[in-house]
Parts: sequence; C-alpha cells; structure tokens
Amino acid sequence: LCVMAAPGKVAAFRLPPLPTIGEIIRLFRLKALKQLSQNFLLDLRLTDKIVKQAGELKNAHVCEVGPGPGGITRSILSAGVEQLLLIEKDVRFIPGLQMLSEAAPGKVHIVHGDILTYKMEKAFPKHLKKSWEDEPPNIHIIGNLPFSVSTPLIIKWLENVSKRDGPFVYGRTQMTLTFQKEVGERLTANPGSKQRSRLSIMAQHLCTVENCFVIPGQAFVPKPEVDVAVVHFTPLVQPKIQQPFELVEKVVQSVFQFRRKYCFRGIETLFPENGRLKRTEQLMMTANVDPTLRPFQLSMSQFRNLCNAYRKMCDEDPSLFVFSYREELRQKKITRNLLESTGQSEQTEEENQL
Repeated sequence: LCVMAAPGKVAAFRLPPLPTIGEIIRLFRLKALKQLSQNFLLDLRLTDKIVKQAGELKNAHVCEVGPGPGGITRSILSAGVEQLLLIEKDVRFIPGLQMLSEAAPGKVHIVHGDILTYKMEKAFPKHLKKSWEDEPPNIHIIGNLPFSVSTPLIIKWLENVSKRDGPFVYGRTQMTLTFQKEVGERLTANPGSKQRSRLSIMAQHLCTVENCFVIPGQAFVPKPEVDVAVVHFTPLVQPKIQQPFELVEKVVQSVFQFRRKYCFRGIETLFPENGRLKRTEQLMMTANVDPTLRPFQLSMSQFRNLCNAYRKMCDEDPSLFVFSYREELRQKKITRNLLESTGQSEQTEEENQL
C-alpha cells in the first residue's frame, strides 16, 4: 500500500494492517528451537532501532539473514527499501514471511536456504555495482543472527571482504548484525583490552567496526542467558594488513593460541620443531615486536609487521605456510602411542613436550 503524498514529496511506503509478531508466532505455532539458538525479537521499537543503524535505506536493496517471524523485516520494509531479499533456513517461518511479501507486492523475494552456502554474488542487480574506492553501494546486509552461526558467518564475510567476492563484488557493502554481547565486545576491542582477540584483528584490519548498542536479553523470546550487541561494519578502502586473508588468519590465530602467555609462545607454533626457536627470534626481530608482550597488547601495526615478516619467510621457504602445528602434535601422539605399545615411551617423553 502506497500512501499519497503532498505534491513535490515522495510517497512513503506503509505496510497495511497485519497481525502482530506475537500473533504470527501463535498463528503458525512457531517455537524457537534451542538447538538452532533461535531467539525472537518482538518489540518493533527495537527492530526499528536496529534498522536505523544501517543508515539511509530509502530505495536501497537489502538482504536480511534469518528473518524468522519477520520483526526486523517489517522495520526494513517501513524504511522504504526498493527490494528486500530474505534468506531463511527454517521452513517453518516461510508462510509468515509470505504474508509479509503479499503485503508489499513486488518488494520481497524469499529464499529458503542456508546463508553459509548461498551465492551472494548474484543476489543483487548488476547496475548497483560500485568501484571499491567509491562510496559503499546502496546495498545492505541486516540480520539478527542465531548465536551458533554468527561467528563462522562473520569470518566467512570478512574473507569475502578481503577477496572482494560474495556480497562484496558490488563494492563495500555495509552490514548491520547482532552478536552475543561478548562477541560484539571482541569485534571492537582495542589493544590492551582483555576482550582483544583473533576476531578483533580480523574484523578491524578489514572494516570500520562500530558497536552500536546493546539489547537486554529479556527483550527476546525465549530470553537468552546473555545480552545482544548490534554491530555495524563498513569495509575499508585499504585493509590495514595488506596480505592474503589466509596468511593473516594463520598468524593471528597462532598469536592468540596462548593468549595468557607471552606472544612469542604463540608465534613459535608457526614453525616446525626443528629450528623453531631460531626462526621465532628471526620473525620477532624483523617485525620489531617485543616477545614479552601478551597477545592482547599487540597493536594493529605490530600484527601488520608480523604478517609482513612471516610472508617474507614463507616466500623464502614455501613449506612454512603449509606447516601445521596441530598436525605436528598429532604425528607426535601417534609416534608416542606406537612407542608405548613397544615399551619405548620413556625415550620420547621429553621430545613430546613443546
């Protein structure tokens, strides 16, 4: 339904009268599944507030991830979007979403599928594409994500940002997503903060990340044990670490492997046992990083130096990048078990301590 506007003003889109979200839940007998970590947000003032964080959505193209019973969906449609793509994995929610689609003719496209496997590079019209150096395209991703999928999904999308594929073939597509409060704090944590983690570095080296506001757990049905953070991402024109995503992830993951110890302890795991100490010292010296700093104390420029120095070492010895510390430990365990079965385990006790 389009309401007539005064001359010279654009007509505002208004949804016709619809059952409330609570009534939709009762009508279709919807129940949040604990195993899918589902929580419904019924307060339309809060869904409006989430959508507002995405920015100006008038005539925008929006993809909503996991719309569920459609609370945020209504707020997105009320913002006057051009097109809304809904990707919902749980088939139980489709009839309620179809009711919303019928209330906004030609605006809504529903996909029953998994966002982790959905091909986002074909989700929007080609004419919306912008150059990476330009302002972000008029495309937005919005979602109240189930806790079980939020971290793997943002890591996947950060990799897409790095490679400029998936939803980022259109340019620097913006995202407004919900996370557990603790995850939201990790995404935005500064050096020295106890919340500083692998997620902090991977997100902040590729995006401007803003922790917008926190929604108390009691606003959801059923009430989760934690509060929920709304986080906004805008990809950077230039990443802060100019190395391939896989290399940055490997270095950052290694550093935070022993987050309570000195950072050199995690960096050691980048190298095979033979020559480990010498190579760790070489990397730390080249990167000019104090080995006695804790992982959460390292700045973005120090991580950049570590990644650049590690890349140089990998270029000189390509076998380094494919080395896996976990695989080395696994092989040691197999060897120890074999020796135990032949009564020779005492000889390898020291060798198996790293």
